[in-house]
Amino acid sequence: MSERVIPLVDQRIRALRAVVPDRPIVPTGLLSDGLGRPLRDLRISVTDRCNFRCSYCMPKEIFDKDYQYLPHSALLSFEEITRLTRVFVAHGVQKIRLTGGEPLLRKNLEILVEQLAALRTVDGQPLDLTLTTNGSLLARKAHALKAAGLKRVTVSLDGLDDGVFRRMNDVDFPVADVLAGIEAAQAAGLGPIKVNMVVKRGTNEDQILPMARHFRGTGIVLRFIEYMDVGATNGWCMDEVVPSAEVLRTLQQAFALVPLQASAPGETAERWGYAGPDGRFDPALGEVGFISSVTQAFCGDCNRARLSTEGKVYLCLFASQGHDLRELLRGGASDADLASAVGAIWQGRRDRYSELRAALPPEAHSAGERRIEMSYIGG
Repeated sequence: MSERVIPLVDQRIRALRAVVPDRPIVPTGLLSDGLGRPLRDLRISVTDRCNFRCSYCMPKEIFDKDYQYLPHSALLSFEEITRLTRVFVAHGVQKIRLTGGEPLLRKNLEILVEQLAALRTVDGQPLDLTLTTNGSLLARKAHALKAAGLKRVTVSLDGLDDGVFRRMNDVDFPVADVLAGIEAAQAAGLGPIKVNMVVKRGTNEDQILPMARHFRGTGIVLRFIEYMDVGATNGWCMDEVVPSAEVLRTLQQAFALVPLQASAPGETAERWGYAGPDGRFDPALGEVGFISSVTQAFCGDCNRARLSTEGKVYLCLFASQGHDLRELLRGGASDADLASAVGAIWQGRRDRYSELRAALPPEAHSAGERRIEMSYIGG
């Protein structure tokens, strides 16, 4: 059997220059892209490192002991991240999600949280400041993060069976420690907590009902995510995708569920609530969500930008190139220059990969420019 070989053209190095346009773009909070979508959500990767080796994100055969991570000098400092975030907020961003890699591996992350928590939206409101984590370090970090100003956490958890979970994280990490982290986050007041489960056919679809039973009625929102073709190292194929419609049918065999309205414009998850004896949504039982970027694209109202750990802004999770803001930032650009550059980048955005995916022939998924890895830019 031949060994799978993936050419690693380092997408972290390749980037488009961020250019300050001749005509200034003054932030008004009303910035829109080329398809009329506003800028409301900024996902900030604070590290490209992770202590898990999940096959759908950082497979061990690629991200091994010889893999070269970004040097510390290349990473944006907390002050640089905060300065850029202030520019994005001036353009209309209301929600910040810290991600990675595993963001809790970034030393003294509470300092960044405190700096970001002090920012205000154009309407003078606090930001919706959240963090996505694999939960491995959450038990020891939860209270400090809450004290620094973090609002909520989302925890990635792909199964309750310890054997299944250890195989999926591929570092033999026990599920009990992640559950302890979730409990610590609840106790610290980091809520409402969301738990994300990537469902991969032949791997963990038998965990759908156990996960639902475990989190039903706990105040924690369980979300099922279709296995996505992010990057080029996870060996993605459509046969391993469990469509959200199939997951919903599985849940409906055990629970009565009713559809709920989206919680906010641009919301990625389709929401369903557990019904009580009267057939209506019972808030005490809670809800589940479905993120279906493979079978039900939601590009039409996508309002998210992504900032990599070394200062490249990406306009789509499936992008192959980012725009280098670090060069401007460290080259003496003023805040007005940075705002104009960000404005020009967003105004030129027309990305809608998920909507176009269905029309692509199968071979196109592995052809062309290699997309960025999820471990580098975050989910």
